[in-house]
Amino acid sequence: MEDRKLTVRAVERALDILMCFTGDSDLGLTEIASKIGLHKSTVHRLLTTLEDRGFVVRNAATEKYRLGIRIWELSTHLSQSDEPAILLQPAMEGLRDRLGETVSLYLRDGGMRIRIQAVQSNQAIRRVAPVGARMPLAVGASSKVLAAFMPPQELEALLTGDEWPPSVDTEVYKAQLQDIREKGYATSYEEREPGAAAVAAPIVNRKGQVAAALSVSGPVSRLAPETLHDFAPILIEAAKEMGLMLP
Repeated sequence: MEDRKLTVRAVERALDILMCFTGDSDLGLTEIASKIGLHKSTVHRLLTTLEDRGFVVRNAATEKYRLGIRIWELSTHLSQSDEPAILLQPAMEGLRDRLGETVSLYLRDGGMRIRIQAVQSNQAIRRVAPVGARMPLAVGASSKVLAAFMPPQELEALLTGDEWPPSVDTEVYKAQLQDIREKGYATSYEEREPGAAAVAAPIVNRKGQVAAALSVSGPVSRLAPETLHDFAPILIEAAKEMGLMLP
């Protein structure tokens, strides 16, 4: 039983190492150890195993690590016909062409949201949205859309948890979520990222469940608050159509 516990712990730590690369493409041993709170000798042993298996590669010149080819091999099997990121991409491209801004698709993962698909704007000045980015649910239009339709117990756990930022007033946040439920969409204006604005709506699948958040984002120079509200009905209609495509 003790060996099994140790094995699971090692797997958890190895996965924690891989998750460090969601924010940075190249990381050194010290950086990784600091991110996951482990001694460098422990991290080095795990990295050696991951390197041997092809999950990370080490640059001999810089002594930094990056994700290896095995990750890409695994990712190819995500492209299944029932995956939202694949199913909804053509519709997202159509929305991008209509509104001229970057369109993103988010899923909730606990107290975080993950961008699983993005169709970049074709304009010269645009907001680039990297796929795979993880962001907290405390701020941002898509975050609040996902939080607004969380099960009540999960939402309460999020708002009272240790990771909830003290700078975000819980009562104000709850009032915002209620407003989102009533209107059916959320907006954010330089809320999470300076110079960026966004509007988001929930995608409800055929089971009546909120499956994802759909957002349109861009620079504040083009997306004034009134523009975001003008986009909202178009976004809501697009989200409804996408929801019919999901099982």
